[in-house]
Amino acid sequence: MIWRLHRHRQIDFDLRVQIIGVLNVTPDSFYDGGRYVDSQQAADHALQLTDEGADIIDIGGESSRPPIYGEVAPVAIDEECRRVVPVVKAIRRQSEIPISIDTVKPEVARQALAAGADIINDISAFEEASGGMADVAAQTQAPVILMHRRGTAATMQQDTQYDDLVGEVARYLQARVEVAREAGIDADRIAVDPGVGFGKSIDGNRELIRCAAQFSVSGCPVVIGASRKSFIWKPMGVDPDQALEGSLAAAVLAVAHGARALRVHDVAATVRAVRLAESIEIPALP
Repeated sequence: MIWRLHRHRQIDFDLRVQIIGVLNVTPDSFYDGGRYVDSQQAADHALQLTDEGADIIDIGGESSRPPIYGEVAPVAIDEECRRVVPVVKAIRRQSEIPISIDTVKPEVARQALAAGADIINDISAFEEASGGMADVAAQTQAPVILMHRRGTAATMQQDTQYDDLVGEVARYLQARVEVAREAGIDADRIAVDPGVGFGKSIDGNRELIRCAAQFSVSGCPVVIGASRKSFIWKPMGVDPDQALEGSLAAAVLAVAHGARALRVHDVAATVRAVRLAESIEIPALP
């Protein structure tokens, strides 16, 4: 599948696994919160990630971290736009790399797209915006990433038990893809994300990675975002700053099991690991 974007930019999921570099312009994200609150500093980091091999830069202006990292206050629309729009503009002045906007607010997505972003990454899969986000995507023809989560950032880890985790997540993603298509978004402009770390247990997150290919509903590319999350570092007895090796293992295994895009903090190391894995053509593990 190829996403054709503005000004001849494109994303080819068939050519290689796409590496999405995380750029959080927040004071409170679980790993890099507070590091890139200045718009030029954030743009410089985006350019560094591009040089390291990122295929997409994903900009987020509101933390969705779970409560284990501390409570997170909701962010107003104006404040989120103030955080992300100048960064999009600063990157676009210097680079043609595809940019996704990580938001659940339609107006934030609209302003970011007008500033030069290309993709909407909605962790609520259009549910939090009561249809408004689907309208923005349909009107702008922006590709979308739709994610599964249970509850909100504040509540999602309160219940992580499922009778059939893989089946439930796959059915949910299929239903949200249908909602997107009914709103006028073509299936070949949709990617899906099973939501590693969003309302799942440690074992559940591992299962999502093992079963990545099963989430390719309607042929949509599967995005996995496991980078430095607690299911990696907690069992290792370390903290997020010491979770690089575990994150790389999760990335390679996600690719082996069918993921076509990875959302990561450590672009250079992930690119090296994943490109080697692709060259070996790792088969799906039993």
